[in-house]
Amino acid sequence: MRTALPLLSLLLAAALLVGSNGMHSTLLGVRGTLEGFGATEIALLLTAYYVGFVAGCRKAPAMIRDVGHIRAFTAFASIASAAAMGHALIVESWFWIPSRLVTGFCFAGIQMIIESWLNDRATNENRGKVLSIYRITDFTSATLFQAILPLFDPRSFVPFGVLTILISFALVPVALTRVSAPTVPSSAKLNLRKLWRVSPLAAAGSALVGLAASSYWAMSPLFVTGLGYRADVTGYFIGALIFGGALAQFPIGYLSDRTDRRYVLIGMSALALVIAAFLPVIAGLGVPALIASGLLFGAAAVPNFGLIVAHANDHAEPGEAVSVNGALLLLFGSAAAFGPLIAGQLIGLFGSAALFWWIGAIYLTLTVFGLVRLASRPAPQDAGSYVLVTRQQPTTFELDPRVAEDERPRESSPSA
Repeated sequence: MRTALPLLSLLLAAALLVGSNGMHSTLLGVRGTLEGFGATEIALLLTAYYVGFVAGCRKAPAMIRDVGHIRAFTAFASIASAAAMGHALIVESWFWIPSRLVTGFCFAGIQMIIESWLNDRATNENRGKVLSIYRITDFTSATLFQAILPLFDPRSFVPFGVLTILISFALVPVALTRVSAPTVPSSAKLNLRKLWRVSPLAAAGSALVGLAASSYWAMSPLFVTGLGYRADVTGYFIGALIFGGALAQFPIGYLSDRTDRRYVLIGMSALALVIAAFLPVIAGLGVPALIASGLLFGAAAVPNFGLIVAHANDHAEPGEAVSVNGALLLLFGSAAAFGPLIAGQLIGLFGSAALFWWIGAIYLTLTVFGLVRLASRPAPQDAGSYVLVTRQQPTTFELDPRVAEDERPRESSPSA
């Protein structure tokens, strides 16, 4: 509690923004389905979000450097709030798609600011606690906001108005916080070649997980309605995905700190593959089965990007936070832009069940690639070398722009 209290304002802002953003994505999928949008149009909504997100990863650091964290946060959140309202005013795919691109750009900047701010206030002794509290806040708010979505008529103005209010309220704790803002970044270069040298598995894994994650976040409304359920049931299914990931986060992290993380990543990928293969059949047995299957799949799939980030940082040199974590984020977002497009085409050709067959194929690829890397570089005998002690702890979607180029060591670490 002592660790969380000084950061309460940032955590409150993160809760409002993460929860509202997840609710916004689901609401657009549900409303788009009700308005008769095709699978390709709905897929383009999330694709546009990730295209904007990647652009934000590249451009937001310069904006933060020019005006500071608080002013940049205010600008990003205000624009995101206006975009949410715009979706209620003009219900057309030609307007929604570019609006989602703008939202993605803004949330890249928002997440960058909050997460680098939390890391700036944390120390090596309490960084794990700070980021654990942040993840609990993230998952809890996302789950709660998904659960309240069925309370509103998705055809009405009300849920969009609620989203606008929530995003606007997120400005208040940041604007009034007494927590000093971090030093503005001098640079935030992203180096994909360096990431591949550090860990080919992390590089490939971040892209594959992004491809899978964007597919199930974007296309779940079509999957649920394709099974014959009402559109508002989608919120329960996505909430179960998020909650499953929250339940698995600490056990998986605990296990990965005590063994080669590649074992855990390969095992979780194989488990996600198996669950995805049977999920369309199980989910069609009723709402309780739908929620249970979402819970299981979320537990197997959602923590995987965190494992990949941790694995990459195990093999990175101290001082490479920007080049490694930023490159992971860029690969994740770039691949995620294509996931909904491919999934939408497959659903159109083979029906809603094709969504999780496609996701299963992605996790099959990740499992096989992980086994190949494991065979080429067996795990060391001393598993303790994989525990992060003095190095900056990774977090999902982290892009910390505080590490200068001249702080990076000359030696390189072995790839894995």
